[in-house]
Amino acid sequence: MGLYIKFLTIAIYGFTVLSHAQLKNIVPKSYIAYKTQQAINIDGEDSDPSWNKVEWSELFIDIEGVKQPKYKTQVKMLWDDSYYYILAKLEEPHVWANLTKRDAIIFHNNDFEIFIDPDGDSHNYYEIEINALNTVWDLFISQPYRDNNVVLNDWNIVGLKSAVKVNGTINNAEDIDKGWVLEIAIPWSAFKTGYFHKNVPSDKFWRVNFSRVNWDFQLENGKYSRKKDKNGKLLHEYNWVWSPMGVVNMHEPEKWGYVYFSSKQAGSKDDFIISNDEKLKWKLFEIYRSQKTYFAQNKIWATSLKDLNATVIKIDSKTIKPILENHSQGWNIIVKSPFSGKYLIIREDSKLTIN
Repeated sequence: MGLYIKFLTIAIYGFTVLSHAQLKNIVPKSYIAYKTQQAINIDGEDSDPSWNKVEWSELFIDIEGVKQPKYKTQVKMLWDDSYYYILAKLEEPHVWANLTKRDAIIFHNNDFEIFIDPDGDSHNYYEIEINALNTVWDLFISQPYRDNNVVLNDWNIVGLKSAVKVNGTINNAEDIDKGWVLEIAIPWSAFKTGYFHKNVPSDKFWRVNFSRVNWDFQLENGKYSRKKDKNGKLLHEYNWVWSPMGVVNMHEPEKWGYVYFSSKQAGSKDDFIISNDEKLKWKLFEIYRSQKTYFAQNKIWATSLKDLNATVIKIDSKTIKPILENHSQGWNIIVKSPFSGKYLIIREDSKLTIN
């Protein structure tokens, strides 16, 4: 099942594991999710008082971070001791969907997607896709597709709540719609790694991103379907995201945005600053991706950082020298942070550890 899903994702999303040509200087977005004291009714409406106390995110951008999308997309976020709440507003003049079976390949319809890596190590992350019929596909992914991963397609979020409100009429080609709103509540318990794991991230951040897949459509006997060219080949989808990736690939978790779960109540103001250690992680992952590219081109791993033009890292006037450590099972990229004194290590399978 995992290999099947992996093949489909690579083929239809149009990215290649060995291709890492990408936009430089990607800076992840950040959002402060405030705590709500009032219960949120998951009905696809934004009428709960707490939603009116928090701001919308920036408008989504094309996944590569260059083009402006055809339609607008924004999100809001809240949390309480039980749930992580997300409200998504999608502008769409023709709201359509035809997939109704849970865990179907939802991005074959227009959809909204959520990616979550709680500990930011690029492994063991979660993906949720939902279409305008409120059909859910939830997956657990052991590590990015660039490595030998396992995808648990039959993993389901127990207690997930979601609702869609269409501002128009779904699957009706004879009128123009305004779009659709998705409201979702993800229980913190879905992310627990053990019975006693206290994982509610009060005053902490998680790595998160959102993607919207949108297809050009055609009508066949009054029914919507994905548009094909004159040779019968499906046209490529559009990928619009909250935090740009620089490449057509959502599965580089180190580039996702930062959601800081403030303990302050909705309506308050808080601050969140991305630390220099986080910026150091970005640089380490740049070296990691360069190593993957080097292997793709030369069929061997680089044994020196000189081969990767990565002998030094500069952050906030600090010059830092990483180490490339080769061993019988692979390699590590290691650096000691001058900001925290901790060692940051990335393995050949992209797993990040901090000691």
